[in-house]
Amino acid sequence: MAQVSRRNTRGRSESSSRSGVPTARKHSDGRRGVSRNLCFYIKISFLLLAVLMTGTFIMKYLVNHVEDVKPRVVTPLPAPKLMDLPLFQGEHKESLYWGTYRPHVYFGVRARTAESLLAGLMWLNVKEGRYVMRHVCQDSDGLNLYGWVEHNGRDYGHQVLVDQNLRMNTSFLKWMGQESGYGGDWAVRIEGQVEESGEDAKVVHMFFYLADEGGNALSLGDIPHDNLLAFGSRSDVGNWEVHLESKDEFNFHYAGYKTSHFHNLSDLVLTNLGTEARQTGRLQLSDTTDDASNILIFQISALAPFQIDIAFMSKTSSSNPSTRERLTNLIGNSLTSHFEQKKMQFEDRFQRTFSMFDEHDDQAIEVGRAALANLLGGIGYFYGQSKISLPKSAKSVPGKAYLMYWPAELYTAVPSRPFFPRGFLWDEGFHQLIIWRWDLNISLDIIGHWLDLMNTDGWIPREQILGAEALSKVPAEFVLQHPTNGNPPTLFLALQDMVCAMKRNTLSSSERNRISTFLKQSFVHLDAWFKWFNTTQAGKEASTYYWHGRDDATTRELNPKTLSSGLDDYPRASHPSEDERHLDLRCWMYLAADCMSFISELLEESHVGKVYGSTARLLSDFDLLNQMHLDHNTGTYFDYGNHTEKVRLSWRIFESPGNYPTRELVREVLEKPSLSLVPHVGYVSLFPFISRLIRPNSAILEKQLDIISNKSTLWTKFGIRSLSKTSSLYMQRNTEHDPPYWRGAIWMNMNYMILSALNYYSKEIGPYQERAGIIYKDLRNNLIRNVAKNYNQTGFLWEQYDQKNGKGKGTRLFTGWTSLIVLIIAEGYNSC
Repeated sequence: MAQVSRRNTRGRSESSSRSGVPTARKHSDGRRGVSRNLCFYIKISFLLLAVLMTGTFIMKYLVNHVEDVKPRVVTPLPAPKLMDLPLFQGEHKESLYWGTYRPHVYFGVRARTAESLLAGLMWLNVKEGRYVMRHVCQDSDGLNLYGWVEHNGRDYGHQVLVDQNLRMNTSFLKWMGQESGYGGDWAVRIEGQVEESGEDAKVVHMFFYLADEGGNALSLGDIPHDNLLAFGSRSDVGNWEVHLESKDEFNFHYAGYKTSHFHNLSDLVLTNLGTEARQTGRLQLSDTTDDASNILIFQISALAPFQIDIAFMSKTSSSNPSTRERLTNLIGNSLTSHFEQKKMQFEDRFQRTFSMFDEHDDQAIEVGRAALANLLGGIGYFYGQSKISLPKSAKSVPGKAYLMYWPAELYTAVPSRPFFPRGFLWDEGFHQLIIWRWDLNISLDIIGHWLDLMNTDGWIPREQILGAEALSKVPAEFVLQHPTNGNPPTLFLALQDMVCAMKRNTLSSSERNRISTFLKQSFVHLDAWFKWFNTTQAGKEASTYYWHGRDDATTRELNPKTLSSGLDDYPRASHPSEDERHLDLRCWMYLAADCMSFISELLEESHVGKVYGSTARLLSDFDLLNQMHLDHNTGTYFDYGNHTEKVRLSWRIFESPGNYPTRELVREVLEKPSLSLVPHVGYVSLFPFISRLIRPNSAILEKQLDIISNKSTLWTKFGIRSLSKTSSLYMQRNTEHDPPYWRGAIWMNMNYMILSALNYYSKEIGPYQERAGIIYKDLRNNLIRNVAKNYNQTGFLWEQYDQKNGKGKGTRLFTGWTSLIVLIIAEGYNSC
C-alpha cells in the first residue's frame, strides 16, 4: 500500500505540471503561488512521513511475525491433548489431585497443578558434632533406612526412616468427604522414637512447612494456644485450614517468608536458625514473618517418643458445624483406624494382584510389597519447561545456546528418589509393566502425560527436568535435551501387555473400554513417535537403525558412550559413524511395529495395520536378521560398525603456558578400524532372543541358551551380567572419571526381559523347550534370593548388583525398574 500511495502521488504531481496552466497565472499572484506551493510541499511531506511510518510498522510486524513462528522442535504435536480426554477428567482427575508427589524430599505433599500448595518435612540431627538438616533425599545424608513400606498410589502411604538412632514414621491419608473441597482433605502422622534403649530422652527438632507456589498469602494460626496451624484461600480448594494435634508436649516456633524460590527451603531454615543462635544462643526459629508470606515454616521440638497429626482441610467455613467433625476424622484414634484399614487393604490387594500366596516365602513377599510401595510412592508431579539444544537448522540467538520447550506438566514414576527424582523415558516403560497391573487408570494417566510431551516431529525429550526443584538435582552438562537423540520406546512394552491382556480376555469390560478409548485417542501420538524413530534413526540400509548422539571426535572415551540407548557405556563400534547397525534399536523397532499392528487390529484400522504388520514382518525376518547381525561361527548376535579392538586409554602429559604439567588419560587408537561385527557379548547380543525372534527349533536358540548359562560369559549365581567376562572392555573404565556401568554389573530390567523370553521358550514346543525351562527356574531363583538378601541386609533395592558377590551397588533406593522383582516373584510376563 505504501508503494501504491507513492506512485499515485507522483502521478498527480506530473499531471499538474502538464495540465497547461498558464505560467502568467502563477505569477499573477505571487503570494497565492507561494502559498499553494507551500501547501503542496507540506502535503508531500506528510504523505512521505505516513509512508515511512507504515513501512516501519509493516517491517516490525513481519519481523515479529517471523520471530513468533516457533521452531518445529518446540512446537507441540498438532493433536488433541490426551490429558483433556473425558477419560482423565471428572472423578478420576479429582481423585488424584493431592498426593505425595514430591519424590525428591523425604516427605512431601503437593497437588497436580502448576502452582500448588506444597507441604513438607525437615528435621535436624547431629553428625560429627554438628547439626545437619534432613530434607532432600540424598545418599550423602547416610540414613540407615528410608522408604515406603506401603503405598497404594492414591490415598495411603506409610514410610519408615531411620537416621542414626532416630526412627521416624511418616504416614499419609487422603479423605474425600461430602463437605470437602476439590481433591478432598488429607492428613499426615509423624511418629518418632529413639531406637537405642537406656539413652536419655532425645529432643527432635522437626520443621513442617507450607509453601504456596502461586504466591497466595498464608496466614498464621494460634499455636500452641489453638490447634490451628495456618489457613488461607486458593482458587482450587477454596478456604483451607491446617491443624496440628498431639498429646505430647512440644516447643513451637515459626518463620514466614515472601519468595518465589522453593527449591532451597532448607537453606532458609538453616540461615534463620544460625542468625537466631548467634543472637540468642537458642536453636529456634525467629518467630517472625514477612508481609504476605507465602511460605510458613513451623518448628516442632519434641522429646522422643512422640506422635503428631497434621490435618489439611479444604473448603472450610467457621459457620459450618461439620468442620470440627471433619477434623476429628483426620486425627487421633479415627486416623489410627483409617491407617489400619488401609494397611489391610493394601496387603490384601497386593496378594490378589500379584498372586502372592503361600507358595512364596515371607521374605520374598516383604521385598515385593516394598518394591511396589516405593515405586508408587515415588510417583511425582512436575511442571516447567525443558531446555532443548539448538538444532543445526535453527537460527542462533546471540548468548543463547538452547530453546525452551513449551510449559508442560508430567505425572510420572521416577527411577530413584535420591539420585534420579524426575522422569526418564526409557525407564518409564518398565515402571508401567508393574503399575498397570496394580492400577490401570494411574498407568494410562502417566502414559498420556508422556505422550503429551511429544513435539510436532514425534520426538519426546528423554529426560524430563521440569521446574526449579527438579533442576536443582541435575548437573549442568545433562540439562540440555538433544532433538536428534531418541531413547528406547519402552512404553510399547506396557501397551503391548495391555493389548495382550485384552486378547486373552482377562480384563473387566470397564478396563477393556478404558484401554480401547485411550489407544484410539493416542494412536496419532504413537504413530508420530514410531515415524520419528523410523526416519531419524534409520541406518544406511533398509531395516537397519543406529542410535544418534555418539561422539565421533572424543579423545577421552575408551568407547564413545551411547546414552540415547539407555545402555550408556555398553561397548559399541569403536568409531561412531552412519554405517552402524545397532541390534537393540532394531529389536525395539520390531516391538513398536508389532505393537502398532496389534493396536491397529484392535481399533479396526486395517489399512494402517497392514503397513505396521508389513514392517513387523520385515524386522522379524529371521534370515535377514542373521544376515545383518549374526556371527555364524559362534551363533552370537552383534552390532555392526566401523570397529577395531585395538583402542586403549594411555596417560599423557599436557603442558600449557603458565600452568604446571597435567597428567591425563586419553584415547589411543592402535589400528585402523574397519566395518565389521562388534565382538562384545552381552545384553545387546541377547535382544533377538529377548524379542522372541529366534525360531524355537533353530540351533541358534541352543547357542543363545549356551551363552546365557555359561559362567565364563554371562551367567552368575546372582543374575545375568551385562557384559561377558570374555569382552576386552569387561569392567573397564571408559574415562579417567567414569567407572564401568553397563560393563559387567547385573541389571534387573534386562534380567526381567531375559526371564520373560526363557519363560516363553520353555512353553514353545521344540528341542530346547526343557532346557529353557531349567535355565528359567535357576535364574529366577537366583534373582529373587539375591535381591531379598540385599534388602534384608540393607533395607534397600539397588540400581545394580555386583556380578562377583551379588552386593547391591550404584544408587540405593533405586525403586524404578528394580521393582520388576515384583513381577519376577509373581511370574508376570507378556504372554502374547
